[in-house]
Amino acid sequence: MSEVERPAFYAARPGGWRDWWTILHFPYTVWHLSYVAIGACLAPEVSGRRLAGTALSFFLAVGIAAHALDEVHGHPLGTRISNRTLWVTTLLGMAGALAVGVIGIEEIGPWLIAFMVIGPVLVFGYNAEMFGGRLHTDVGFAVSWGAFPVLTAYFAQAETVGIAAVLGAAAAFGLSYAQRTLSTPARTLRRKTRHVAGSVTLADGSVVPLDAAILRAPLERALLAMSWSMAALAAALIVARLG
Repeated sequence: MSEVERPAFYAARPGGWRDWWTILHFPYTVWHLSYVAIGACLAPEVSGRRLAGTALSFFLAVGIAAHALDEVHGHPLGTRISNRTLWVTTLLGMAGALAVGVIGIEEIGPWLIAFMVIGPVLVFGYNAEMFGGRLHTDVGFAVSWGAFPVLTAYFAQAETVGIAAVLGAAAAFGLSYAQRTLSTPARTLRRKTRHVAGSVTLADGSVVPLDAAILRAPLERALLAMSWSMAALAAALIVARLG
């Protein structure tokens, strides 16, 4: 599949194991797992074991379940994975995430159950567009994949939600909102645009032609840069707190 034809800048050629790589949305999965690390590292004390458990739970719920569920609806990434397999993957991923949470209840406390209930509601509400699609919005995305991981990871460490968690969640909300603002037009240009015609005339009189690739390039470069930057920040915080 050529560069222009790919449904996402991180998508692999369709077929076999490459389909599973594509639905993982690797840059975005790493980005949102970074919020887990950031939320945990904002807590007064950090347990590497609790951080690992929280990260595993979010990887199963978001990286696996949410992304598989998203692909069920029209196969926007063009994978050849059957809907039945995607549904099984969704349910297994979510079951695994909840199993990790159940293990954590004894140590962290029963309030963790609230986060375990909210998580699946966000996954199915956003990716399956339940509740009339009310969660499938820019704000819903920012709450689900930005603010919520920070708050959950902080709570898993501190067993409460402090002001640092709230401020961190606000930052993650804003970054995720920016992600959605960039990724929506980028997806439109890749997946739904047949032809772009036009040009930009610069102050010196030179003319720059426009096409879909030129328009989406800065959007996708920004998304890629933000994804690895957040991963680097999360790694720095982990090293600082646990190193």
